[in-house]
Amino acid sequence: MTELISTIVQGILIGGLYALFAAGLSLVFGIMRVVNLAHGDLIVAGSFVGFACVNTLGLHPMFALLLTPVVMAGAGYALQRTILNPTIGQDILPPLLVTFGVSIILQNALLQLFSADNRKISLGGLETSSLKIGEGIAVGWYSVIVFICSILVIFGLQMISNRTRIGRAFRAAADDADIARLMGVRTSHVFGLAMALALAICGIAGVLFAIWTSFTPLSGPGRLLIAFEVIVIGGIGSIWGTLIGGIVLGLAQAIGGYFNPGWQTLAGHIAFIAILMYWPRGLWMGRRK
Repeated sequence: MTELISTIVQGILIGGLYALFAAGLSLVFGIMRVVNLAHGDLIVAGSFVGFACVNTLGLHPMFALLLTPVVMAGAGYALQRTILNPTIGQDILPPLLVTFGVSIILQNALLQLFSADNRKISLGGLETSSLKIGEGIAVGWYSVIVFICSILVIFGLQMISNRTRIGRAFRAAADDADIARLMGVRTSHVFGLAMALALAICGIAGVLFAIWTSFTPLSGPGRLLIAFEVIVIGGIGSIWGTLIGGIVLGLAQAIGGYFNPGWQTLAGHIAFIAILMYWPRGLWMGRRK
C-alpha cells in the first residue's frame, strides 16, 4: 500500500513537468489557433540551450534556468514575426505545414551541432535527495521543485492573461483578430509576444527536462505527444487545465507502471482516449459546463 501511495505521489509530481510541456502549446493555440508541430523540438532546443549554458559557459543549472527562457523568448518572437505570421489566416494548413518544416530543420540542426549522443544536465546531490512525507514514503526534492515551478508558471500565465495590458491584447486577438486590428491592436506584434512567451516556457520546461532525464535531438516528438494529450485532457486553451491534464496523465502512467512497467505509456494513452470519449472538451472545460 505504501508503494502504491508513493507511486501516486510521483505521478502527480511528474504531471507538473508534463504541464510545462503543454502550457506553451496551449497558449499558442488559444491565441492564434496554430497547431505548432515543432513544439516538442522547441522544448528540446531549450534543453540544448541550457546544456550549452552549463557545459560551455560554465553556469550553474539554476542560472541556465534563468537565461534559457530569455534566449528562447527572443527566438520565439523572431520565428513568429518572420515565418509564422505570414501563414496565419482562416486556413490552419499553412502554419501546420510550416511548423512541421521547422520541426524537421530543428532536429537536423541539433543533430549537426550536438550529434545523436544522450545528453543530461547534472544538478548534483539535489537530484538524489529526498523528502519524507509519511511513514515509508519519500519523494525526490527535485520532483517537488519541478511541480512548484509548474504551478508558478501557470499562475503567472493566468495573471498575465487577466491582469495586464498584453493579456487583454491576447484575449482580444484570440476572440477576433480582425476586430482587434480595427481597435488598434497590432496583432502581428501581439502574436510575436505570445510565441515569445510560449517559447520562454519551452525554455523552462527544456532545462527542467534536461535535469530530470537524458535527451537527444530526436526527443522532441515524444514531448509533443505528451503536450497534445495534456491539453486535450485538461481542455484546449485552458491555462489551469494544462496542470489538471498533466497530473491526470502522470497519474495514469505511474499507476500503469506500478502494475507492469511495460504498461506505463499505454496507460497514459488509454486515459487520454477515455477522457476524449467522455469529456471531449476536457476535464477543466467540462467542469465549467
